[in-house]
Amino acid sequence: MFKGGAFQLLALDPMLERKMQVLIELRGYRQLEREDVKSGALITVEDSEGKRFLIWAVSAAEAIGIKYINQMAKYMKSKNIESGIIVGEKYTQSARSLARRKNIELIPQDFPSFNIFKHYLVPKHEVLSPEERKEVLEKYRVEPYKLPHIKTSDPIVRVIGAKPGDIIKITRRSPTAGEYVYYRYVVEG
Repeated sequence: MFKGGAFQLLALDPMLERKMQVLIELRGYRQLEREDVKSGALITVEDSEGKRFLIWAVSAAEAIGIKYINQMAKYMKSKNIESGIIVGEKYTQSARSLARRKNIELIPQDFPSFNIFKHYLVPKHEVLSPEERKEVLEKYRVEPYKLPHIKTSDPIVRVIGAKPGDIIKITRRSPTAGEYVYYRYVVEG
């Protein structure tokens, strides 16, 4: 494919490419740079607060192991980026534990390849900023752990990239009640 005056390799299968694009869209990232590498594509993105992430979409037939995590850490170091995301199919257990230590998020095989928020039954979910978090906790005079919990394994939590300890604001629409808001505390699970 000829794009922007340079030859671009199409190394990704269409489903993996779609998952990566949905991830960027749902988390509100802005794509800064794309580099195709032998085993997939490296994309540098930036969130709304200016924090940069490196996303590596890996098209590997085998399970992604320690070798891939170490390679991602090298890519991150070379681009001076602290956080990374690997989009792949399967991961070994040792890769999962090493990824946590190296600040790399592993996107699971069941990550949606479509925007789930476009479905009418899925309410709006957003992670509160530290200022909003403080305001909500003061307003309701509650400790965060006393809010209803939502696990990190929940598909919505994975999609929006919430971490344990975050508070999620959920805005639901109703024909009778109009619009109402509730909050969930993210816990490991």
